[in-house]
Amino acid sequence: MTSGLRLSVYGSDLVKNIQLYRYTFGALQYLTITRPEISFSVSKVCQFMHNPLQVHWIVVKRILRYLSGTMNHGLHLKKPPHTEISSFCDDDWAADVDDRRSTSGYAIYFGTNLVAWSSKKQHTVSRSNTEAEFSSLANVVAEITWLKSLLS
Repeated sequence: MTSGLRLSVYGSDLVKNIQLYRYTFGALQYLTITRPEISFSVSKVCQFMHNPLQVHWIVVKRILRYLSGTMNHGLHLKKPPHTEISSFCDDDWAADVDDRRSTSGYAIYFGTNLVAWSSKKQHTVSRSNTEAEFSSLANVVAEITWLKSLLS
């Protein structure tokens, strides 16, 4: 997805073939299982399934072009040299121009293998960047706690 692109429910004409848009989106959503790098872009496009615009279809086509150029990419799982859990999280404070909610994302690694990831809008509107960051951090800590209990 183009850096800094702000999608909205307003701005262009409706997609001519809504069924094709939804079918393509469903396939992309399924593909995020092995291609976590497209999770953010796919979740952004998902927000407009009820009323897709031409701008949203252009983003979907951009994702498809990216995928066609990176066919050999994906998750590669190997026996890790160490068994520690590490994670990264971030948020985009009030980035949605329509409802001002933040988008949070995280990636959790077991050794060198990516085992969990997420990119989604936060449930509430954050009043500051710090509040949005803490919400993102709380999500990743909850996921790590669940993973640790699963492994033990």
